[in-house]
Amino acid sequence: MNALLSLVVVGILIVVAGVGVSTAGLHSLFGVFLPYIAIALFLGGLIYRVFSWAKSPVPFRIPTTCGQQKSLPWIKYNKLDNPHTTLGVIGRMLLEVLFFRSLFRNTRTELIEGEKVTYGPTKWLWLAGLAFHWTFLVIFIRHLRFFTEPVPFFVDIIQNVDGFFEIGVPVVYATSLIFLGALTFLVLRRLYIPQVRYISLISDYFPLFLILSIGGSGVLLRHFVKTDVVGIKQLTMGLLSFSPVAPENVHYLFYIHLFLVCMLIAYFPFSKLTHMAGIFMSPTRNLANTNREVRHINPWDAPVKVHTYEEYEDDFRDKMVACGIPVDKQPEPKQDKPEEKTEGKE
Repeated sequence: MNALLSLVVVGILIVVAGVGVSTAGLHSLFGVFLPYIAIALFLGGLIYRVFSWAKSPVPFRIPTTCGQQKSLPWIKYNKLDNPHTTLGVIGRMLLEVLFFRSLFRNTRTELIEGEKVTYGPTKWLWLAGLAFHWTFLVIFIRHLRFFTEPVPFFVDIIQNVDGFFEIGVPVVYATSLIFLGALTFLVLRRLYIPQVRYISLISDYFPLFLILSIGGSGVLLRHFVKTDVVGIKQLTMGLLSFSPVAPENVHYLFYIHLFLVCMLIAYFPFSKLTHMAGIFMSPTRNLANTNREVRHINPWDAPVKVHTYEEYEDDFRDKMVACGIPVDKQPEPKQDKPEEKTEGKE
């Protein structure tokens, strides 16, 4: 049901953009105003999320560790999985951000024959996630040719390497195929595996279907639909110079593609996609594990009047002894009161 609802929402977005441009002629709305609104929401939302994370107190060292911590000199410790220096944290973060090291080490748990617990690798998930993120980055860099004049040299280099096989006219980019394949795997994984499907929400399916629609519409624009590329670049360059003009001779599929991109940009700061920035703000990743080297004291601890056990025992020692409860300090024996002396009596 969550997957179906997400798919319906994405379908509605596609229909709204297609009808709005092809029928209502709202080229300026979908080509000028919505991109500016999306960018404003993206920047404002992301800044707000980062500042809210930065203001969250982290009184203790709570890094997630996967190896031996540094302790005695003769015990070998893991410098990357359990770093105790800033350099080690940087190395660990690079492995995490660039190669998804924690996902590579992830395992899945299954019940075989109802009782036997087995553990297996999840390398396909790691590979699909890595392929999706890296190809997304390459596609983003390739699109800089629409926003720059002259086109930077590294964009041409990446584009030539990406189309190395020179299949078709225009050339089919390898990253486009890998991107769509990795996304399809991630969607099917959530639909096929019962445990993953059970915990998947609309917020998990919607970004996948949205990005898949963006990639699919981009492939259609490049290989199957003829459109005015010069007009598209005039629009994108105008957006950057704050003097945009929405061309009407561009195919409406481009405006659908642009509208979906705007929805993704606007949705980004308010979704799980903010892990792109959140990973750098996470104390489980960006802190060195120095718990055995330095005593960390919570600086936000306010002085609190406490009732110690010794004070508690002093107050209730007699009652505790009477109930047979062991005490650290035995009560002092009671002394008999001296007989009172009365005058005039023998």
